Amino acid sequence: MSRSPLLTKASLPVAGAAAALALVASQPASAESDQDASAEMSELTEGEQKLAEMLEGRVAGEPKRCIRTRPNYRLRVIDETAYVYGSGNTIYVQRTKDPERIDRDDILVSRRFNASQICKLDIVSTAERTLGIFTGNVFLDDFIPYTRVKQDSGAS
Repeated sequence: MSRSPLLTKASLPVAGAAAALALVASQPASAESDQDASAEMSELTEGEQKLAEMLEGRVAGEPKRCIRTRPNYRLRVIDETAYVYGSGNTIYVQRTKDPERIDRDDILVSRRFNASQICKLDIVSTAERTLGIFTGNVFLDDFIPYTRVKQDSGAS
């Protein structure tokens, strides 16, 4: 059985969240559909809901092994779900091999092979924020870019 290169074990929850959002968006506007929409979103964890909101209006691109790091790239931590890098039109979602271990109270400590980018094979650990005590390792997976979809002005 062949596997699609875009659909990895790590991207399945994001694909599920995107599918849930697409299902919600395709429903007609009514009180009944509002109940259906809230039922769909309630099936997602709090972290998955937060990530789905961040990805709303964005389209997934080809997974990347490395992304460039820039001083203006913001890192957002979604507990037990993902790390989200970047801002603006494209953001990168890093689900890691064990997303349930992601904790916003930990800080990331990395030993990079290249100072201008972060890669799947970089050595990343976590430490407790106030005392700096080692709390674990992070096993990075591919970075999934999500780019904002441009809205047509509707002018003909």
